[in-house]
Amino acid sequence: MINDLITEKLFSLQDREYRDFQSKLFPTVPYECFIGVRTPDLRTLAKQLAKEQDIYMFLDELPHRYFDEDQLHVFIVSGIKDFGECMRRTEQFLPFIDNWATCDQFSPSVFAKHREELLSYIGEWLASGRTYTIRFGIVNLMRHFLDGSFDPAHLEKVRLTANGNDEYYVRMAAAWYYATALAK
Repeated sequence: MINDLITEKLFSLQDREYRDFQSKLFPTVPYECFIGVRTPDLRTLAKQLAKEQDIYMFLDELPHRYFDEDQLHVFIVSGIKDFGECMRRTEQFLPFIDNWATCDQFSPSVFAKHREELLSYIGEWLASGRTYTIRFGIVNLMRHFLDGSFDPAHLEKVRLTANGNDEYYVRMAAAWYYATALAK
């Protein structure tokens, strides 16, 4: 089964010192959920696995046990070129995100070509009430709507979302959004 092979491969790439360091950066994730695979190795593996016929089995088996599996998951989904399928996989996975890194590294490239469709999803994500789904919405507003697609109304959306939320990771995403908006 592909899921067992993926877990085995992740453990073969394990760096225990990196795992110990990395686990301290994520207070929302228990230590035993870290394997300790470095991001470049995860990205390389994601590109290889995305070509496998049965990769959907891995993507459908949620929640994953390890942080590294979640990272691998977002790198695979981020490479999906069909907007509808990418969005379906995004929506499927968002409720399982439990940390800022998985949220922030989840960056589907196809979103840049579908900004208008993306905007309606962002509105839903901002209203979701789930910390990392809201953060994902803010981060995507920052990634895709601060240049040529900038709309001052987005500033107000982020303000209203963050002001009504006491979650640290939502408020930090809003601060990041505003800092980037001001820089641009």
